[in-house]
Amino acid sequence: MAKEIAIGKRAKISKAQQNMMVMVAIASIALGVAIALTVRFVQQIAFNSKVIAAEEQSIAQYSDVIKSIGVCESPKGVIYTEEELKKCNPDAIELSAIPNTLRANIMEKLAANEALNSVPKEASSNCIDPLTGKNYTSEALNNIYDKANGAEELTAASQLIKSCSALRVIPDALPAFKNEEALLASLNKLFLDSGWQPESLSPGGDSSRMETLEILPGLNALGVSLSVEADASVTKKVLDNIERSIREFDISKATIEWSGDNTLSLRAQAVAYYMDRTNFVESNTTITAEGR
Repeated sequence: MAKEIAIGKRAKISKAQQNMMVMVAIASIALGVAIALTVRFVQQIAFNSKVIAAEEQSIAQYSDVIKSIGVCESPKGVIYTEEELKKCNPDAIELSAIPNTLRANIMEKLAANEALNSVPKEASSNCIDPLTGKNYTSEALNNIYDKANGAEELTAASQLIKSCSALRVIPDALPAFKNEEALLASLNKLFLDSGWQPESLSPGGDSSRMETLEILPGLNALGVSLSVEADASVTKKVLDNIERSIREFDISKATIEWSGDNTLSLRAQAVAYYMDRTNFVESNTTITAEGR
């Protein structure tokens, strides 16, 4: 009887040990899963924090660009809110509301630059001040802009400044896109001002010269051929006007022939220039949980 009781106790103890081992194993598995999930959650939180930080940095950089250019008035906070961007209308912003921005400096300072204003230009009807019958002065243009009220009047005043102030010289001197027709028209105007009626004008100057030409990034060359056969004084005047032109004509090759009847013939290959359009370059940043 005592032996049977002892055997029963041993069986119960063995079963209890087995149950304990199972519980320990289950607890270990649960602890391992909990630790793995905790590490995963911590990594996920850290990754999301990095993404949010990068997003906030991008928003701040966009806000700085918008503010420095003068597209919108300065935000009330550090960055523009969605509502502020929706209400932003560049044509309805007065320059006094965006001081020291790129737009304000161009419209106020560059538009009144005396050196640029000294470049002569035939007055169009849109650039004649009805009060004086002469070209608009920078003071008159600024006065029109200051008195403009509302988006429509401000837009019209801005366009007037761009067309009739010193700003008009910039695209004339260095266009922002390739335009062979405008180039030939400019050259034709120089010929006519010199008293020479060209028989023909054609693009396509010294291609080898343009291929080997070392120019700045974004600056492009456009070749043109020109030919003049006229009185020596007229030919010289053509060359003088080309030299004085606000747009650069870089003559790379020229042939000059003198005839006994005082005729001076000029055949030349020239290169003019234009700029690529300027665009904002967006950069992409890849963020990973491992930080690589």
